[in-house]
Amino acid sequence: MEEARLIAAALEARGRAYVPYSHFAVGAALLSADGRIFTGCNVENASYGLTMCAERVALFKAISEGARGFTAIAIACGAGPCAPCGACRQALREFAPDLLVIMTDAKGKEVRKERLPALLPSSFGPEHLDP
Repeated sequence: MEEARLIAAALEARGRAYVPYSHFAVGAALLSADGRIFTGCNVENASYGLTMCAERVALFKAISEGARGFTAIAIACGAGPCAPCGACRQALREFAPDLLVIMTDAKGKEVRKERLPALLPSSFGPEHLDP
């Protein structure tokens, strides 16, 4: 099952998070339309504004490897499922406006699913830009 594979990959990525300041580890696994999985973990920085979220790490890795279409992302957090932050929602929307977002806890036991439009209503995308 694709969902179980994505959750497992997100949990594994979470274990590689660099979170010396918040101690809030997050892992993400992004499924491309061609079946590849790209993982990411959050990477903190002493200059907090330079911290990068797991979801954007996975997305940017995928883009840098030539992937452009995405069908689902799994996000593994702490005590319960957590949704991507606003910046990650917007970045994901650029490439996958109807992305399935699978959110789980640190053990992969509690799972919540939403489509990106429900998490980012009335979103802004490339189609809104003037030609």
